[in-house]
This record gives sequence, structure tokens and C-alpha cells, in this order.
Amino acid sequence: MRLTTGLALVLTVGAGLLGSCATAPASREDKTALVAAATARLQQMQTEDPALGALIQKGYGYALFPHVDKGGLGVGGGYGRGVVYEQDQHIGYCDVTQGSVGVQAGGQSFSELLVFETKAALDRFKAGQFGLAADASAVVLTSGVATKANFIDGVAVVVQPLSGVMVEAAIGGQQFTYQAK
Repeated sequence: MRLTTGLALVLTVGAGLLGSCATAPASREDKTALVAAATARLQQMQTEDPALGALIQKGYGYALFPHVDKGGLGVGGGYGRGVVYEQDQHIGYCDVTQGSVGVQAGGQSFSELLVFETKAALDRFKAGQFGLAADASAVVLTSGVATKANFIDGVAVVVQPLSGVMVEAAIGGQQFTYQAK
């Protein structure tokens, strides 16, 4: 119970520190840039693993975070903005806030794709009733890996490392927020 309480505290503090970050970019230009970055990242991810397109087609919708940064030294955190699609139509923006506590040092950047299997799973995400625990099953993008991605509680997660190195034996989670277009 103490570990769960500690994790809740880390996530609350991390969310509070990042609370000044708005889910959607403020300007039209920044929104356009985020959508362009998400589109380019998805194309790059599909080039690296052509099976990713089939995974997305199996789903009802998806959220793509083209760039998430995280770092830590004992206590860690991360943040990224993304774009949400429902049946291949851009419907809004989202962000991810991460918090962790434990043995960890370093920093890294990655892209994250959440594929929602059903409308109900996407609706839970949009309603803010969705988070990922540290033990969530994510696959790291390599050629052919998308065929091994499993939907757990209606969501499949694919992560593509971009840069950095982080050593961690920590417990944490991710919390998401959504804002309609």
C-alpha cells in the first residue's frame, strides 16, 4: 500500500509541475506543426514496420505522441503532446504526463502510439479514464513487431525510441488528457 501511495504522490506532483502545459498547442501554427510532426512520425514508423498499418486498421482510433521526453534521478517525469484520430479523422489533441520513483538515472526521448481497439476504449481515453501503469505491455518498434502487439483492455501500445539513455528499475505510470479539436 505504501508503494501505491508513493506512486500516487509522484504522479500528482508531476502533474502539478506540468499543469501549466496545455493539452492542445495555443496557436494555429503550433497545432499545424504538431499534426505535421505526428503525420511524419507515423509515416516513418510505418516505413520501419509496414505491419503497423494493419494494426491501426484493426483499431477504431489512435493517439500518436511524436515526441515524448522523460528523465529522472531517483524521481522521474516526462511529458509529450499528441494528436488523436477516430477512424482516420483528426478529432483532437492529447498529452501524456509520466511520473516514476525508484532507481533511475538519465533521460530519453521516444514516440508513442496508442491504438484503441473499440469506440469504448477511445471514449475512455477521451473521458480521462485511461492511464498506463509501469507494467503495461508496450512493444518497441522494430520491423515486424506490430504483428505481435496485443490489445490489453482495448489498447495496444507501440513505442519508438528516438534518443538518449535511461537506466531504470522504477515504478511509475502515465496519465493522459484529451482536448477536442
